[in-house]
Amino acid sequence: MTRKRWFTVIVAVVVLAMGGAAYALWQAYGGDTPAPATLTSPSISTSASGSDAGSLDGTWTIDAATGSLADGTSTYAGYRVREQLSGFGANTAVGRTQNVSGSMTIEGTSITALDVTVDMTTLQSDRPQRDDQLRQRGLETDRFPTATFRLTTPIEVGDRPKDGETVQLTAVGDLTLHGVTKQVSVPIQAAIGGDRIEAVASFDVALADYGIEKPTGFLILSIADTGTIELHLLFQHA
Repeated sequence: MTRKRWFTVIVAVVVLAMGGAAYALWQAYGGDTPAPATLTSPSISTSASGSDAGSLDGTWTIDAATGSLADGTSTYAGYRVREQLSGFGANTAVGRTQNVSGSMTIEGTSITALDVTVDMTTLQSDRPQRDDQLRQRGLETDRFPTATFRLTTPIEVGDRPKDGETVQLTAVGDLTLHGVTKQVSVPIQAAIGGDRIEAVASFDVALADYGIEKPTGFLILSIADTGTIELHLLFQHA
């Protein structure tokens, strides 16, 4: 075989190897991206036993263990962030956990209290490699195992919504993430189904505001400056 022919074979092998590495990288860090958090009502009302006229007063607790709706949707909290992958390009990383606890208090036409706690150590994305990275870098979940939100301003709801009716609310409160607490305004969509309330929220945070250093390395070249926090919460009347 001539020198030129040998050179062609070697180049082909290198190209194939690089292609295989890129595919392996995509399998390790890419893949299907879960859809953003959305309200699934009116499926919420399929398991509800109450009526539109029922009082909402009292304490509502986040139902994480038995809170699945008819379509399988359950309580979860998570993140969504754009990342740049070596050898492949842009990807959206999504991590979620169902280990969410908290409660909400309704008095008359107002939500007077809302507390949410997320176990950050149980966040899972599509790949364990990414999750392991976040234990020591980025979110540093080993150092900061929980994230919390606490309402600081009552939310005026107005008249009791009908079952399955979507309402738009804004929750102003303190978000504690990565050991840093800042006030945030969180847009919320909610719907009632008898003795259950479903709520979803999605809002952006600047990583630098919470002292989160963006991890970089051979595989993950860069992370976006902002990330999205997503919540899908099911409340049961206590």
